[in-house]
Amino acid sequence: MKNDLIKPLSPRVLVAGVYLSDKKNLAPHISRTLADSKDWAVEQRWISLGESPPDPDIAPYTARVVDKPSPKFFLLNQLLKQIDLRDFEYLIVSDDDIQLPEGFLDRYLALVLRHDFALAQPARTHDSYIDHRFVEQLDGIDARRTRFVEIGPLFSLHRAAYDYFLPFDEASPMGWGNDFVWPVLAEKHNLKMGIVDAAPVAHNLRKPVAYYNYGTNADAMRNYLAARPHLSRKDAFFILESYVC
Repeated sequence: MKNDLIKPLSPRVLVAGVYLSDKKNLAPHISRTLADSKDWAVEQRWISLGESPPDPDIAPYTARVVDKPSPKFFLLNQLLKQIDLRDFEYLIVSDDDIQLPEGFLDRYLALVLRHDFALAQPARTHDSYIDHRFVEQLDGIDARRTRFVEIGPLFSLHRAAYDYFLPFDEASPMGWGNDFVWPVLAEKHNLKMGIVDAAPVAHNLRKPVAYYNYGTNADAMRNYLAARPHLSRKDAFFILESYVC
C-alpha cells in the first residue's frame, strides 16, 4: 500500500566556498540563502582563510581554517578530495562577496536544469564589478548558451562534468584562465555551458584583485594558457542560443 506520508528525498547539492575571515564578507548571508532551498538538499563546506575566527553564523558550515594566504583552487581541490561527489547532483563553487536574491538556488538551478547546462553561472547585476562585460545580465531573457563561464564569483558543475573538470588544474592556482580552457573541454565531451540571466547576483562588496598580486597571477595564467588548448576572447564571448520562457 502506498504511504502518502513518505516524501521523496530532494536531490543533493554541494556548496564549496572560500571566505576571507579577516575582511568584510557576505559568507553568512550566502550560506543562509543557499540553505533556504526548498527544492534541494544543500550541504555546505566552506574554508575560512585568515587569522580571525569564523563568524558564528558561518562556523557550522566551516570545514577548515587556513591562517596563511593560499590560492583558491588549491584549497578547493584539498576540500573536494575528501568528499564523495557521486552523492551530489550539482557542485556550487562560491566566493564570499556576492549578494544573492531570496530563493536564488531554486530559481537558478531550475533554469540550469531546463537548459541542460553542465557548467553554468548566474549573470552579474548591472551595478556589479565586472571583469568581462559578457557576463553582465541581459534584460529580457532567462538564460543563454555560451562558450564562456567565468571562474567566479559563483559557478555550478553538474555531475556529468565532474570527471572532466575535477580536480581543478592547479597550474593556475587562482583559476585564472580556466574559463578559456573549460569551453574546449565542454565541447570535447558534448556538454553545454551557459549563463543564467534571470537569477543574477550582485558582486559589488570588494573591488576585484584587491587582496592578491595581479602580476603574479597574470603571469601564471599566460603560462597556463600557453600549454593548453583554449579559446580566444573573441571566440569565447559568443552566445550560441538565448532562451525566453
